[in-house]
Formats: sequence, structure tokens, C-alpha cells
Amino acid sequence: MRLIRVMCSGRVDMAHVLRAFSNGIDGVFIGGCHLNECNYITHGNYHTLNMVLLLKKIMEHIGLNPERLRIQFMSGAEANIFVESTNEFVKKIKEIGPLAQGQGESLGKEKINAKLAEVTKLVPYIKVLKNEKLGTRPGPEQYEGFFTKEEIDQLFREVVSYYVDPEKCQACMTCARRCPVEAIISAKGQVHIVDQEKCIKCGTCFEVCPPKFGAVTKIFGKPVPAPLPEGKRAVVRKGKEKAEAA
Repeated sequence: MRLIRVMCSGRVDMAHVLRAFSNGIDGVFIGGCHLNECNYITHGNYHTLNMVLLLKKIMEHIGLNPERLRIQFMSGAEANIFVESTNEFVKKIKEIGPLAQGQGESLGKEKINAKLAEVTKLVPYIKVLKNEKLGTRPGPEQYEGFFTKEEIDQLFREVVSYYVDPEKCQACMTCARRCPVEAIISAKGQVHIVDQEKCIKCGTCFEVCPPKFGAVTKIFGKPVPAPLPEGKRAVVRKGKEKAEAA
């Protein structure tokens, strides 16, 4: 068992947990302060609790046993609870078996890793979509149904994609400058293209595209139109187009 200390359980990100499983770790145990006893008044442990509840449903969706992930709340003075909890968790993981080969897992390591990579890429999108729920403080009676199977199925069935409409793009480069992962292929005077392989679906391009152009569109659960060939990406300015028509 490997211990990783953080200042607050709220610092544990979805991507950290997914990376652990991608690296072959059989189980992830998160220990946090008791709920409503936050030392930093940010109540990050609630955020982590909600993240765990969400990830358990996602794990179930992609074919991983959700019992491989657990969160336990305790104080720094409760070493006995920490020891008992971690020992019990290790025992449970041994019962489940190796990652992708354990109880309730039949896809195999290669397919599981592919699904983990797919989910990891969607982490920023999932955070934006579930931001309101992740910030709430559910009671113990709400844990089981806080995120539903139907909700998770819909989440992955209707994944949004962003597309730059070549008829509206005026190559202002605003979206390209603001994209956090440089997923916008841009050049002066050319229609911008969203590199779907790099895109993390954060929606920044959609938000910053000037309203007078409205070139970035959302596409839900459908294939994105093929990008224009490189030789046909030249932008015809709207003013020039009107002048030529006159």
C-alpha cells in the first residue's frame, strides 16, 4: 500500500483516481476529515465525497468494480480507525482480485485501460456538467441514489462536441487564444478547426466566440462534420462578401 499525503481530501481529483487505475493500481482509498469539521472552512471533503459517488457510478458504467474505490472520514487522532479501515479495504481488494480481472469485471485490461483513457479525457467536461451537484452536501441517506445509472448512461451517450461553422468563422483567433489545451487549429485568414482528439470539451471556445459571429456550435451525441481540406479554409470576410454581391 502506498500513502500519498495531501493538505485536504478536496485536493484529490477525479483524474488522480483514474490515473491510479490506469497505472494498474487495484484499489484507491481516500481518507478525509469528518464531514462538517473542515480545518479550512472550504468543506473540500464534501466535494471529494461527491466525486467518489460519481466515480463509483462511472466505474460501474465502464466495467470496473466500484468497490475498488472507497472514502472514509476520520480525524488525525483516530489512528485506530485508519488502521482498521485500510486493513479491511486491502482485504476487500484481495477478495475482488487484480484490476480488470476481478469480481464483476470481464472486459480485460486492454479494454478497461481504453475506457479509463476515454473517461480521463472527459474529466473537465464532467466537472463542468456536474459542477452544481459536486458542490452540494448530501446526507448519508442520499449517497446511494445521488448519481443514478440512468444519469451516467445519458452523460456518456450525449457527450457534447464543439464545431466551428466554416460559414460563420471570421478567423478572429479568439477561440484559439483562449483554448486551454491548444485544440484549435488556426491560421491568419483561415477557418479555425477544432482538433477533436485534443479537445477536452470544456466549452471555452463556445463561450468566448464573439456573438456577432456565433461560429462555434455544440453537437450532442452525433458525429462532428469533417473539417474543411487545408486548401479550402480561406475566410471570405462578411463585408467583402456583401460588397461583391452588390
